[in-house]
Amino acid sequence: MTRVWVETMDDFSIVIRPIVTEQGMHFANVKGAYSFEVHRNANKAQIKHAIEKIYGVKVDKVRTANHQGKRRRRGRKIGTTSAWKKAVVFLAPDNHIDLF
Repeated sequence: MTRVWVETMDDFSIVIRPIVTEQGMHFANVKGAYSFEVHRNANKAQIKHAIEKIYGVKVDKVRTANHQGKRRRRGRKIGTTSAWKKAVVFLAPDNHIDLF
């Protein structure tokens, strides 16, 4: 029998930080879409539940994208930046999140 290690994530460890950009704030005002950096192993259902619990809003849908790390060079050494996951959360029409 093999043992499988399962990482447990609570709501506050799923959502790492909001991504606030000029274009993102425009989409928040027009379409009700907010961007977040989330844990790389989180799925759409977990992200939806975490946003609803943390911010107290109703989430309609979630879109996710995995961003690969970029190659960076410093002298002779070549490395990569960390890979991360982005989630775009669309809220119900009567909900909004106050980021400021």
